[in-house]
Amino acid sequence: MWYRIRGFLSKLTLIAAIVLLLFIGLDNFHTQPAFASIRQMEEAPGQILVQSRHTLKDDRGNSWQVVLFKRTKADGSSTIHLRLVDFPGLADFAHPQPLQITTNKDLFKAEDVFAEKAPAANVGEFDMQNVLSQLPATKLNLSLPMKGEETTQLSIPPEVVLEWQSVAT
Repeated sequence: MWYRIRGFLSKLTLIAAIVLLLFIGLDNFHTQPAFASIRQMEEAPGQILVQSRHTLKDDRGNSWQVVLFKRTKADGSSTIHLRLVDFPGLADFAHPQPLQITTNKDLFKAEDVFAEKAPAANVGEFDMQNVLSQLPATKLNLSLPMKGEETTQLSIPPEVVLEWQSVAT
């Protein structure tokens, strides 16, 4: 009798442990939000760089490094740029085309910083100085200009937009 109770409790403990591990494991299969990394560094005496970094997927499932940065020079002047980087061979930016940013009701354009020469075909950088303050803290859709008159769509979540606006201030 005692062996039956002990065997039953052993099986019950084993089943409980398996169920617990399944719940923990299944939680890891959910898509996690892209976590940001805000960095601040001094590039040169008096020159500060603040960056917001995210990895986001485009409409084709490709991962992009999305970096908004503000560079403040010693004289107080600053620039705010958005750099978009895909894996080499997967994206080929059409320079000098502007980045189109759409909200629920508005269209904004950010000028191409690499109008003359880009460091690589898969890198785009756009001037956000005048655009960022006008953007609402809602989901944005970026239309990235690609060669061959194609565009790649990249959705920016509202929390990323809020983070960008905090970097800009």
